[in-house]
Amino acid sequence: MNFVHKYTALWNVMKRECRRLVSRPLYLFCMVVAPVFCYVFFTTLMDSGLPKDMPVGIVDQDQTSTTRQLARTLDAFQQSKVVAHYGSFDEARRAMQRNEIYGFYYIPEGTTAEAQSQRRPTVSFYTNNTLLIAGSLLFKDMKMMSELASGAVVQATLLAKGATEDQAMAFLQPIVIDTHPLSNPWLNYSVYLNNTFAPGVLMLLIFMVTVFSIGVEIKERTARQWLRMGNNSIWISLAGKLLPHTAVFFLMGILYNVYLYGFLHFPCHSGIGPMLLATLCLVLASQGMGILMIGTLPTLRLGLSFASLWGVLSFSMCGLSFPLMGMHPTLQALANLFPLRHYFLIYVDQALNGYPMIYSWSNYVALLLFMLLPFLVAHRLKGALVYYKYVP
Repeated sequence: MNFVHKYTALWNVMKRECRRLVSRPLYLFCMVVAPVFCYVFFTTLMDSGLPKDMPVGIVDQDQTSTTRQLARTLDAFQQSKVVAHYGSFDEARRAMQRNEIYGFYYIPEGTTAEAQSQRRPTVSFYTNNTLLIAGSLLFKDMKMMSELASGAVVQATLLAKGATEDQAMAFLQPIVIDTHPLSNPWLNYSVYLNNTFAPGVLMLLIFMVTVFSIGVEIKERTARQWLRMGNNSIWISLAGKLLPHTAVFFLMGILYNVYLYGFLHFPCHSGIGPMLLATLCLVLASQGMGILMIGTLPTLRLGLSFASLWGVLSFSMCGLSFPLMGMHPTLQALANLFPLRHYFLIYVDQALNGYPMIYSWSNYVALLLFMLLPFLVAHRLKGALVYYKYVP
């Protein structure tokens, strides 16, 4: 009979929470509209995989057929598009400062003559690295073009001295490099970024909604009613409140997995099953973290500030934008306190590399520990629900 009474209390709290979810448009926006919008926005923003035709300039003070060929070669690269020719270095610099171009290639006067007489001319290229991706990609294109131009000059000199084409190529490239990128052979940035952006946004929204749904009970002074309906058990009350959230957020997680791996055909070498399990673990771990946040700071505004700060930091600390091994050792240790870090490692092992799930056991255990965080603050949270009075 006691079990039946607890089950009835749980069911009543769940029905109460479902009514609250449909009564506030904010829940619909945060739990359904915002995740779907972010999935579509980020994937369409990077649908080409890499930025293409980024504007660059040319400062050609030599004005020979050789230097004009260099400009045409740079324009032929996928990421670069020559949009202007400038008469001086200062003109190109000012154009880059006005963000009209992301970089420019500088060819001084006499470059061709010095190259033909083997006097090692110097060319320069400048990129705006405040725009990290644009600057690094254009730097790669300009450096590659310079190496190709240098090789072409040496090849022409060797051929003029009587060497065969095979002999010239053997001198220029004694070791031929045959590269085969693994897991993401297209080097598609969208594959790397969106597989973490989508769950990261979902995790951030889970933090916010979990904190808000509990904090608003304190603010509106309905917390005692919520507890009474849950048989005065903090665990029944929390389970009844968050289970509807879990169902909705997990459906949103299934949606982005199907969208990324089924519709967009992103690499998923281990199958979608392990990724769905990882998504469920992320949802539950994020809810556990959200309970810790509102339990530690049982005020709606402070809890939401904590949730937003921790959620935004997760994108930097998970190792997505900057490799964790390059961070300070203290930050490497702190990164383990973010659920998204462990999901990211599971994604790399399962979806990208196709390893067996046993390789990611430590990350699954870490997500399980996040699920157990409510045990640390349950007593404090119940006290706040019963005794705390919200002061506007």
